[in-house]
Amino acid sequence: MKAAILNQLGLPPVYGDYENPIPGEGQLLISVKAAAVKNLDKARAGGTHYASYDNLPTTIGIDGVGILEDGRRVYAQGLTGMIAEKAVISPRQLTELPPDIDYETAAALPNAVIGSAMALLIRAEIKEGQNILINGATGVTGMIAVQLARHFKANKIIVTGRNEEQLQKALQLGADISVSLKQNDDDLINQLKAIHAENHIDIVIDYLWGKPVELILKSVKGGSVSHESGKVRIVTVGEMAGPTINLDSGFLRSSDIEIMGSGFGSLSQKDLENFNQNILPQMFLLAAKGQLKIETDIEPLSNIENAWIKETEPGKRLVIKIAD
Repeated sequence: MKAAILNQLGLPPVYGDYENPIPGEGQLLISVKAAAVKNLDKARAGGTHYASYDNLPTTIGIDGVGILEDGRRVYAQGLTGMIAEKAVISPRQLTELPPDIDYETAAALPNAVIGSAMALLIRAEIKEGQNILINGATGVTGMIAVQLARHFKANKIIVTGRNEEQLQKALQLGADISVSLKQNDDDLINQLKAIHAENHIDIVIDYLWGKPVELILKSVKGGSVSHESGKVRIVTVGEMAGPTINLDSGFLRSSDIEIMGSGFGSLSQKDLENFNQNILPQMFLLAAKGQLKIETDIEPLSNIENAWIKETEPGKRLVIKIAD
């Protein structure tokens, strides 16, 4: 079979021939149609992740979509590399696709959904009518979070970011207010304070951490006197602006602010089963109906080496097309 083959950690995978994987007892063989390239894929292949590949050469790719031998179209996580014509999967880790969704969209969505829907539904416990601030909304996952906040009937959706073009897209996708992170600290704090005073920010979904979160904390401290609850729940999903913040103990004692994370380590096995069985199928259906949009940059498997090292446009997910 043809596959993306990793020969050395830190180097791009190459296109080549690799022997077909053989399913073990209770496993399934999938003919892969498309697979997304995510930061985690690159970290594992680059040798910078705790789960980096250790038996080389190997096929790569964490997840993808394709057709099972019984004809079912599914999304699955691979037991072998999914950026390949064939892969082995577990029947316990697959989600069937609706008939009207294309393979490239289906491949691109799951990672963005787990970084948005799980943060909103499971960690933040979003309720209809709440006001949501999405910090760093200009990336792929942030754009999905904007659409899902609207789908879950948020009241006001505030988005922050540095890319003005992407902020405008966020407004087109359902956000109400955009805030540029390019402005100076005092202006940013004053703008967020004014927004918070008028529309109490109930939930912050954060993809940046670092200094932007420090400024947000200063902006929402003390709550809103006109709001029945001063609580602000901050759920951090990423750290694009840095892995640490300065936070005094007294700040938390004097404010009704909760800070938590959303990621595989913070989600229970039950949560992950709910994701595969209920949440992801719902998101696939929304996408099939055109009610959930994700931008993709599609490259053929044969161009994997160049696609791996090129810079993907902001807000787009790189998807490798394996077959029609």
